[in-house]
Amino acid sequence: MKKETATLATQGDLLVDLTFRNIPASLLTEFVENIVKPYYNGNLNAAIQDLLIKALSEQEFVHSHITHVRKPMEV
Repeated sequence: MKKETATLATQGDLLVDLTFRNIPASLLTEFVENIVKPYYNGNLNAAIQDLLIKALSEQEFVHSHITHVRKPMEV
């Protein structure tokens, strides 16, 4: 997995079209009204990018702590 991440990082700004399916309109409306409009000046693209980046950072943080806890103690 780390090799794939390193490869993608060297490609710069690789743009990908993203389609969401089966998401309630009410959830998207609430996200736009409560997050996108006040914090991103209506820029849905920037809001979703930030959301993905923060989710990945949080996942990496949790994974590093779980890995740290699982390692046997050295004597």
